[in-house]
Amino acid sequence: MTRLTGGALRLTVFVGENDTWRHRPLYSEIVHRAHAAGIAGASVFRGVEGFGASSLIHTSRLLSLSEDLPVAVVIVDTPERVEAFLPQLDELVTDGLVVLDECRVLGRTRRGSGADGDGDADGVGGADGDGGGRRGGRPDDSGMKGKNSL
Repeated sequence: MTRLTGGALRLTVFVGENDTWRHRPLYSEIVHRAHAAGIAGASVFRGVEGFGASSLIHTSRLLSLSEDLPVAVVIVDTPERVEAFLPQLDELVTDGLVVLDECRVLGRTRRGSGADGDGDADGVGGADGDGGGRRGGRPDDSGMKGKNSL
């Protein structure tokens, strides 16, 4: 795995949940193409409310309008890899919004590698390796000394 730190580009693609590409959800096609292109990572986030060019508000609160909620596909990688992926988006995204942001990546670990030095395989934990009683290596401030809490 190439460690991605420093300057990067964040590519966010806003589409509708019901948008498709050849009978497959568009967001899924974008993620699978990003994976095939060797992109460092991609995630899909389903919105609970939003509107786009149609000005029609889609919300999960009203049963009749909950059929096509907004979806955001977020991709982060080096500027070169993201720029090289853009032509594929031109082919896929006909109705939607594509946004590019410069960002700074502070760190990345692969889940299951134990590469963070905490001796476990969850890829989460403090650099000091003690785990601190909670995931993420933060001290347990829940008032439940000696017990893990969520």
